[in-house]
Amino acid sequence: MTEVIKDYLVFVVFLKDSGTKLVDLLTEVYYNYTWVSKMIISTKELLVKYNNYKVPKMKIKREIEEGKYIELKRGLYETDANADPMLLAGYLCSPSYLSFEYVLSTYGLIPETAYTYTSATLNKRHTYSYKNKFGNYSYRDIPSSAFPYGISHKVENGYSYVIASREKALCDLLYTMPSVNSVKRIKQLLFDNLRIDEIEFKNLDMDDLIFLCDLYKNKNLYFLKKYITGGAVNG
Repeated sequence: MTEVIKDYLVFVVFLKDSGTKLVDLLTEVYYNYTWVSKMIISTKELLVKYNNYKVPKMKIKREIEEGKYIELKRGLYETDANADPMLLAGYLCSPSYLSFEYVLSTYGLIPETAYTYTSATLNKRHTYSYKNKFGNYSYRDIPSSAFPYGISHKVENGYSYVIASREKALCDLLYTMPSVNSVKRIKQLLFDNLRIDEIEFKNLDMDDLIFLCDLYKNKNLYFLKKYITGGAVNG
């Protein structure tokens, strides 16, 4: 069992203890054997694979130098040099899901192209970042109360990953930004600072946003909800 899967199984227990309604969905994701990509392998697994060699570590080192194994981070390797970098984010740090600027950029809510694969995690207590052949990856905490909502599990090209909805990615990003103190300021943050497309914003699911806002216990999300429920969005 890989370290990634161990982390997710621990997370499933956490969710059961917290009584979340989405535990069934996430249990399916994390217990599903297909979650483990056959293209990703750990040092521990390589040591088992080459245990018939006199010095397994030297064999592994040669294979890495020859490009058979591409380091994602210490102790974790990808075997497909053409793998989609986005699909690797969840294997570098777990539990996590794609969110923040990467998702907002992908969905066209912000004009900038995201060159870092940004993900949300929890209980890490500080920001993680990794840089490898496939790209740059960053991970930021959000509250455990909000973590399991507004996300979906997908399988693509033999990889499994979890990604935020547009609404969840926006809430995650606002949570990590400096606090505002009024509806006027949240509008400035949305449309001037982040340069969110106003038409795309109005196309978001407002019911989902309102539900998500209450999960963070955060000023920015408080004023976002106030902005939405005040009727100004569709005015």
